[in-house]
This record gives sequence, structure tokens and C-alpha cells, in this order.
Amino acid sequence: MTSLVSDTRVVFSRELRPVLRDPFSVIFSMIQPLFFLALFAPLLPGDNSLQWFVPGIIVMSCLFGSSMTGSNLLFEMQTGSHERMLVTPLRRPALLIGRALKEIVPMFVQAGVIVAACIPFGFELHLAGALLGLLVMAAFCIGLGALSYTLALASKSKEWLFWTVQQTLIFPLLLLAGVLLPLDDGPGWLKALSKINPMTYVVNAERALFNGDVWARSTVEGLIAAVVVGAVGLTVGVRAMKRSD
Repeated sequence: MTSLVSDTRVVFSRELRPVLRDPFSVIFSMIQPLFFLALFAPLLPGDNSLQWFVPGIIVMSCLFGSSMTGSNLLFEMQTGSHERMLVTPLRRPALLIGRALKEIVPMFVQAGVIVAACIPFGFELHLAGALLGLLVMAAFCIGLGALSYTLALASKSKEWLFWTVQQTLIFPLLLLAGVLLPLDDGPGWLKALSKINPMTYVVNAERALFNGDVWARSTVEGLIAAVVVGAVGLTVGVRAMKRSD
């Protein structure tokens, strides 16, 4: 276990180094969520529309960023870097866990930038709830990152397969979670699909937490959903990494 923790720390440091050298890459990945924020928020009714919309945009930013991280592993496999990592003494689970843990750092940065950009326009920050919301998001990001790396391992040299699956899944997950528009008045089949989408519960939890409602039922449901996604992602990803050659 000590060796696994040490190896995970090594991989985490290796993966984080490029982000620290080029922080603009983290900001650049936020362009699309910020466009959604600028173009959709003014269309929402009510004076507190930002309180409803901003937490969803933070989850969207996490979804976009974490789901694309497998492309880095694809690049390493194409250049031979991944194969060189496989012959090192590092434990194979650490190669996946360290990469997945790295996704927490960009998520924290992106959430901070989004909140800071919205405060001048009337967004009210509840710090304690927001911090708890980031912890829930951390578990969710780890799971998404691990699943993205798993997809990259399954795609191997077929880069088109990675992007086809990623783009096919990302927008249904986004829309069914009610990030851009509420689903309260939607048809029954749409609500049913929304209930089996784990991202729905994470979005509802973030909205409750960022509005200071720490003890809401949606907060507990979102925490459970995030932990389940994190656990499933790591389990599937570690198995895939062990089988990689």
C-alpha cells in the first residue's frame, strides 16, 4: 500500500507538471462553458438565475475537461511514452489513479474563475457550501477522468473512436442533467432518463450547496452519485490499466 501511494504521488506530480507550466491550457478549456454562461444566463427568468445556472456551469466545465483527458493518454500511446511508463517499476494502478487525481486541480481553478467572473453580476457566494460542493465535484472528476483514460486505452490507435464516443455521450449527459434548462415541465420519458443520469444528482447537489443549503436531500444524493461515479471509474480504469500492454 505504501508503494502504491508513493507511485501514485509520482504519477500525479508527472501529470500535474505540464498544467503548472502551461496554466493557460486550463483557462482555454473554459471558453465553451463561459460562452454558455454568457449566452444562456440572460435568457433565464428571475433575478436569481445565476444562483441556479452557475453551479450547473461548473459541473459542465468539469464534464468537458475531465472527459477529454483521455486524449493525453492517446497521444502518449502514439508516441511511445505510455509503453515506457509500463516498463518502469511503477505499479499499474498508480498509472491510472495518479492521472485521475490530477483532474481535481484544474477543476478547482476553473470553478474559482467562473465564480469570480459571476460575483460582479450578482452571484452570491456561500463559501462553506461552495467548498463542500468542490469536494463532491472532486469525487466526480476523478471518476470521469478515470473513465476517459479507460476509453483511451480501449481506443488505442483508433483516435477517431475516442472522440466519437466522447462527443456522443457528453451532450446527452449535459442536457439530461438539466444544466442549461430545467426539466420540470419536460415530458415523462425525458424525466425518466434524467433520473438514471448520475450527473443530474451532482448538479442538484451543487445548486443546493452553492446556495448554502448544506443539509438538503439533494446534497446527500449528489454526494452518493459522485462517490459511485468515482468508485466505478477507478475500478474500471485500474482493471483496464492492468490489462494494458
